Amino acid sequence: MTGIFYGVGVGPGDPELLTVKAINAIREADIIIAPKTEKKEDSTALTIAQPFLKESVKIVKLVFPMVFHSDTLSEAWQINKNTILEFLAAGKKVVFLTLGDPMFYSTYIYIFRLINGCGYTIETIPGVPAFCAIGSKLGYPLVEGNDVLSVIPATIPDAELDIAIANADNIVLMKVYKNYKQVLEKLKYHGFAENAVMISRCGFEDEQVVHNLNDATNQPLNYLSTILARRNKL
Repeated sequence: MTGIFYGVGVGPGDPELLTVKAINAIREADIIIAPKTEKKEDSTALTIAQPFLKESVKIVKLVFPMVFHSDTLSEAWQINKNTILEFLAAGKKVVFLTLGDPMFYSTYIYIFRLINGCGYTIETIPGVPAFCAIGSKLGYPLVEGNDVLSVIPATIPDAELDIAIANADNIVLMKVYKNYKQVLEKLKYHGFAENAVMISRCGFEDEQVVHNLNDATNQPLNYLSTILARRNKL
């Protein structure tokens, strides 16, 4: 038997946003790989997929360090790769769960590169990115007409962040939890703050929506916080 490796995007948080194809892959899986951080015992992606798991499925929670270097794999990455390859060698259907879309700022991208070329079939199943879900939920058009959308990770160096915002029309700002005050000042300076909204944990029961970004300056932000913003048009 030859195993199959699936990368499944589970969307931003609401289990009803999973595609039919994603649900079918999860239901047919022999092994579910649930990535998690060193700090948390639970896997957010696994929580979203929970309603679709069969009773006999084996759940394997693996910690994937945030730093990845393909030339010099850390011990943790090497162990995780070998674990997955062992399941595939045994002919198992292995599903790797990932938040949002597998090919969008995802740990799956790195594991895909490690598994690809090892002789096993890989199928990547797309998911709904958080910023698309936010736009639909709030009636906030991401782009229209000839608008250009810039997707910006707020964790890039300060000078690069300033340039990216300065040259954008419409913005999706991700990973804003670390330097929110700095990000807000840049949005104000470049004329984006008045037409901005932020959602934390979109699609979860504890979802929070902030329409006035000033209201969030003195509170800790969740890792899953995203800002949508449009430049003021004179």
